[in-house]
Amino acid sequence: MHRRLSALAPAALAPLLAILLALPAAQAAHAAAFDDDDAPAKKAPDTLRERYTKYEFRIPMRDGVRLFTTVYVPKDTSRSYPFLMQRTPYSAGVNADGELHYGVDFMPKQIGPSKEFEDAGYIFVKQDVRGRFMSEGKWQEMTPHVKPQRAAGEGNESADMHDTVEWLLKNVPNNNGKVGIYGISYPGFYTSASIIDSHPAIKAASPQAPVTDLYMGDDAYHGGAFMLAANFDFYAAFTEEPNPTPLPKTWGDFDYGVADGYDYFLQRLTLANIASSLTDKQRVLFQPMIEHTSYDEFWKSRNIAQHLKNVKAAVLTVGGWYDAEDAQGPFTTYHAIKRNNPRTFSGLVVGPWVHGGWAGGEGKSLSRVQFDAKTSEYFRKEIQFPFFEQHLKGTKPAKPIAEVTAFETGTNVWRQYTAWPPQQAKPRVLYFGANGGLGWQKPGTQPALDTGYDEYVSDPKKPVPYIGYPATGVPKEYMVSDQRFAATRPDVLVYQTEPLEEDVTIAGPVTPKLFVSTTGTDADWIVKLIDVYPNEYPAAGQHERGKDVPPPQATLAGYQQLVRGNPLRGKFRNGFERPEAFVPGKIESVSYHLGDVLHTFRRGHRIMVQVQSSWFPLIDLNPQTFVDIPKAKPEDFRKATQRVYHAPDTPSGLQLMVLPAR
Repeated sequence: MHRRLSALAPAALAPLLAILLALPAAQAAHAAAFDDDDAPAKKAPDTLRERYTKYEFRIPMRDGVRLFTTVYVPKDTSRSYPFLMQRTPYSAGVNADGELHYGVDFMPKQIGPSKEFEDAGYIFVKQDVRGRFMSEGKWQEMTPHVKPQRAAGEGNESADMHDTVEWLLKNVPNNNGKVGIYGISYPGFYTSASIIDSHPAIKAASPQAPVTDLYMGDDAYHGGAFMLAANFDFYAAFTEEPNPTPLPKTWGDFDYGVADGYDYFLQRLTLANIASSLTDKQRVLFQPMIEHTSYDEFWKSRNIAQHLKNVKAAVLTVGGWYDAEDAQGPFTTYHAIKRNNPRTFSGLVVGPWVHGGWAGGEGKSLSRVQFDAKTSEYFRKEIQFPFFEQHLKGTKPAKPIAEVTAFETGTNVWRQYTAWPPQQAKPRVLYFGANGGLGWQKPGTQPALDTGYDEYVSDPKKPVPYIGYPATGVPKEYMVSDQRFAATRPDVLVYQTEPLEEDVTIAGPVTPKLFVSTTGTDADWIVKLIDVYPNEYPAAGQHERGKDVPPPQATLAGYQQLVRGNPLRGKFRNGFERPEAFVPGKIESVSYHLGDVLHTFRRGHRIMVQVQSSWFPLIDLNPQTFVDIPKAKPEDFRKATQRVYHAPDTPSGLQLMVLPAR
């Protein structure tokens, strides 16, 4: 993903040297969204500069726009090398420490996805996408693949990749004629978009945590509810900039002025007030996100999945079960490529990772939840590296790469499948019952004292928080966070099984099937699937000695681990294009996609489901009146009584894809 510019005679180098850039170093940086905070700092090999030479080019596109591209070429000219490329809006000059340095004299600490690639020898390429940092042209949010009219300087990512590959093949010596591309998060989107109608030299691609459909479950909206905290943080830092310029900018944290984002957002209440706390520059990208509340053409044109056709490269899509930003994107991408390109290998890897957590660190745990293995190292060495070696160098892997490799949480075991969801997984419904019961039996005749429903009062001015501790932004831990803080609230319904007598393994999409009513005209329904640990559970550590008051033991006894949770904005219960008001008191069915899971609830654990109508400030507040939420006024936010039914003719429950007992 095998030769050398420095090996050319001076005369042969002349046309290339004319376009080499010598740019001043710029200070600053941006910590990429997928950096693993827990990863130990890596010291690059002292020999990296000795083994690679850095070049900088402006590569011309078909419309005359030039894209800034950094190329790292092995000094060993005894063999040819494939290209391994990344296209990014986060700067081709950012190094492993997040410092921004353009200029051929600055060598980053890492130039490939992992050390294995650097040792094996590749020509590494990193490109500023159109309109970002040192590249010319006009940048577009989630570049529409098809656009009736493009403004001056706007482009198409597939065409830009095609032109880049053509240039690299002709102008960088010692290449073997093969190209690979990879990227995490936004660079994951560019990976997907770059392989549509792909150049025949592109032999392998790995979109990782790819932003795929911003509205349908990725960064912007989940179930029609706006992902407030994450987007507010992101767009406070990610802004349009003049280009080309190596701006001395830093990816700084927004100054909330308080310790808890819950207090910050609740004080402002309405989306209009929240948006007004950003600068004009920050609102340029944030404002369209909150204004387009339904699945309109703004979002449809940015859904890259529908265009993933004529893909000739083998594709390995990667995601994390605990990715707070793009958990859905990998599944949407995998299915779209497989459906539209039946002769192309479409593989999927999903591990117990936060956003981009597989790229660094060991991946042994997330907060108190243990995985009992170095899952990130396993992926990098045993899956990612062999995949590119196979398709870019023809090196047969020690063991074939399965179509689906997924880490089963709970048992903490890697599993291989021929498809996702696994063919052997069958749908079963866990039904809500009276007195907080949860079981496989559909409700029968109601007991005399059972009303057939449970209810709670939802107050948007006292919303249910999504974590039980103060924080700003979105802590990575939230997707496995202990839910006991929510279970004790009167505006959260709790249903749980008896302790399980045998393991229960679920593999595939989780689907709430609810019967509900509200006294309002709109309502959010948040469903959370939870693994309840036994009350007796081994401690993870010991008390610190020599202290008068030792800290509490790190224990998972009684822990209510979030396995998967997501909202549905009720006005979109019949489709995301046209919102519909609720009729107060009318019972309606609600069903939606909660997310995909591969998890085993162990013997002795319980399965729990929590239902609530706010999840703040992870998602924005629903006023519970049928209004255009970005224009809602404080007086529109009203209390409502929500009911969830569990009678024989209104049997609410949670559909799971259950694997046969092993």
